[in-house]
Amino acid sequence: MDEKIKFEMEFPIHASPQLLYQYISTPSGLSEWFAENVNSRGELFKFIWDGVEEQAKLVSKKSGERIKFKWLADEEPAYFFELKIQVDEITKDVSIIVTDFTEEDELEEAKMLWENQISDLKQVLGSA
Repeated sequence: MDEKIKFEMEFPIHASPQLLYQYISTPSGLSEWFAENVNSRGELFKFIWDGVEEQAKLVSKKSGERIKFKWLADEEPAYFFELKIQVDEITKDVSIIVTDFTEEDELEEAKMLWENQISDLKQVLGSA
């Protein structure tokens, strides 16, 4: 298996950090933009797309700030994906920073996928 590379993307979002955190950290929020259906039992989250289920473990979270998941299908413990809310101290502009891992030959596809996901999130938030 090829080693995955880490990438980060930043997306400006016109929404309060508190509201945004609800959409990135709760099953009901995530199911509005990230997957068709999201269920959680404790630290275990089930994401469902087109009838296909992927499970991720909640690795860490900081209320109002960030959430980090690890796909159970990934054997490598170093791989994860994180959604982090960043607020500019001066302008108070809000951004979401996505950190993820992908195989090098799939980098553009992975970035496009996140762009589409965050675009859906912006529409749900009314900030598109």
